[in-house]
Parts: sequence; C-alpha cells; structure tokens
Amino acid sequence: MKDSARLAISLCLCLGAAICPAQQTSSNPKPAGESSSTSDEGWHLDVTPYLWFAAVHGTAGVRGHDASIHASAGDVLSNLNLGFMGSGLIRHNRLLLPMDFMWVKLTDERALPFDQGATSAKAEFKQTILTPGIGYRLIDHEFVKVDAYGGIRYWHLNSSFTLQPTVLGGFSGTANWVDGLGGGRIQGGNEIISFTLAGDAGGGQANSDYELMGIFGFRVAKKWTLKAGYRYMGINYRPKSSFVYDVAQSGIIFGATWNMK
Repeated sequence: MKDSARLAISLCLCLGAAICPAQQTSSNPKPAGESSSTSDEGWHLDVTPYLWFAAVHGTAGVRGHDASIHASAGDVLSNLNLGFMGSGLIRHNRLLLPMDFMWVKLTDERALPFDQGATSAKAEFKQTILTPGIGYRLIDHEFVKVDAYGGIRYWHLNSSFTLQPTVLGGFSGTANWVDGLGGGRIQGGNEIISFTLAGDAGGGQANSDYELMGIFGFRVAKKWTLKAGYRYMGINYRPKSSFVYDVAQSGIIFGATWNMK
C-alpha cells in the first residue's frame, strides 16, 4: 500500500508539472484588437509612386498680372511635359516618418493673330511640392489604425510668359515658401481590401495650406497594393510681393504601394 501511495503521489506531481505551464499560458490572453503575429513590429518601408489627375481652379499672377484659372484635368494633362509624383513612409513600431513629393512642368504655346511682331506666346509653369513629417500611431488595432502627424510643406513655383520670337521678351516670376502642418490619418480594412482617410491643414508664409484625401486599396501580391481615390489640395499664397497663387487642385489619384519590412 505504501508503494501504491508513493506511485500515486509521483503521478500527481508529474501531471501537475505538465498542466501548470499550459494553464499559466492560457491565463494571459493577448489584449483585444492585437494580432497574434509580430510581423507588424520593427522597421517597415512603404513606397508609392502615383499619378494625380487634378483640375486647377483659382487665381495666379506675376508682377501684377493676375489671371483666373479654370483648367480641367484633361487640360492639365494635355499641357503636361514632365512630372514625378511619389510618397513614402518609414515606420518603426508606432513612430512614423511620412514624405510626399510632387514635381510637374506644364507648357502651353498659342499662335497670335498678327502678321508682324510677335507670332506666338509661350507660357511655362513648374511646381514642386515637398511634404516631410513625423508622426505617431495612436491606435494600432488589427483592423483600424489611427495616426497623428505634423510637418512642413515646401512650395516652389516658377511661371514665365514669353513672346515669340524671344527677342521681344516677356516676364517671369519665382516663389518659394514653407508652411507648418498638422494632420491625421485613419486606416481600416483587412489583408486584401483597405481604405485610408487623411487630411492636414496649416499655414505660415501662405495664408492657408490644406489637403484632404480618400484612398481605397486592393492587395494583388504579398508586397504590392493597388490604390485609387480622390485628393483635394488648396493653397492661398498672397505675399506682399507681386506673386499670387490662390488655387485649388482636385481630382482622382492612382498609385501602387510596394511594402518592404
């Protein structure tokens, strides 16, 4: 009987040692909304080349020559010589380093109804917009993420109007300024379909500077997501100098995001 008791006690101790670790593990479940995967931690890099088919409306002027602008997306595209648009996001856990860059060059040349003197007029417009920032992920749930960020938006504009032949001259103007911004972004969806709502606003050297954007995404490969949506950007720059740029740009946007962990 004593041997049987000792055997029973030994079996109970062995079973207890086997059961206790399992109970300890199950007693600490992951918080609700957090994924069991750690693939979202660490360093991430998203690179998104895109095309923004934007219409332009507002007022622009150089040296006291103001003009009303009403150009559709098709008008802008027909006068586009060259352009580059892209955004990137470096993320480490909840720290965010977003950046957006856009450069376009537009040219329009029209014949003039004169037999002598100027035979044509050529207008050229270059625009560079650089928006770096820093942010923090406030909410990091599996299906909903909320970011807050701040940064600057640097603008460089160059406009020129030249009469042909060029010996007849023309006029041109250049403007550079920087505005401070604050904004936020909400992301939702799953591994296949996603949406993003984002916006920022601020000012500085410009009276106002803001944008709003809504984007839908569809993952087509492990590292590639196709995106489409709508973007609106407004700027009101009226310094004491003679350069005026008070316009709104809006239109559909298409892009593709490449993700590298």
